[in-house]
Amino acid sequence: MITVRPPIALDTPNMARLLNEIIKAGGTTALTRPVTGQDLAEWIAFDPDHSAWHVALDDAENVVGFQWIEPAKYLPPVAAEIATFVQMGQTGLGIGSALFNATRKAAKSLGYVWINANIRADNEGGLIYYQSRGFQDYRVIEGYEMADGQIVDKRLKRFDL
Repeated sequence: MITVRPPIALDTPNMARLLNEIIKAGGTTALTRPVTGQDLAEWIAFDPDHSAWHVALDDAENVVGFQWIEPAKYLPPVAAEIATFVQMGQTGLGIGSALFNATRKAAKSLGYVWINANIRADNEGGLIYYQSRGFQDYRVIEGYEMADGQIVDKRLKRFDL
């Protein structure tokens, strides 16, 4: 059974651990450097009037995923950027679906009209996840340079609320 709720301060170290495992494995996120619980706490607190964060917890109250939406400078004010992270080895178990149900409701309550997913073109799991939620391709960014110098293509997908 997956429970979804807004994160609390005690969640951020576990969120960082989960995210750092994904960053270390490479190939699915544009993030390239490890993060700390403090980093995540600062991200969560950065723009609370225009963002929404949710964690997914298993029966033992372990963080098994998290998702957030926030404004992005390259998007119009009616659109929010989404990011989703699920514990490695735990995909396909309904965590992402539970998170998106909560995020979709939060996006509507914040007044957003659509949600943008900015996905590495080589992130097959991410592309499948967002497609399965109903996101539609609308743009490709070729030759995007990540912070570590790696060049990847990006696919932008849109979900109308």
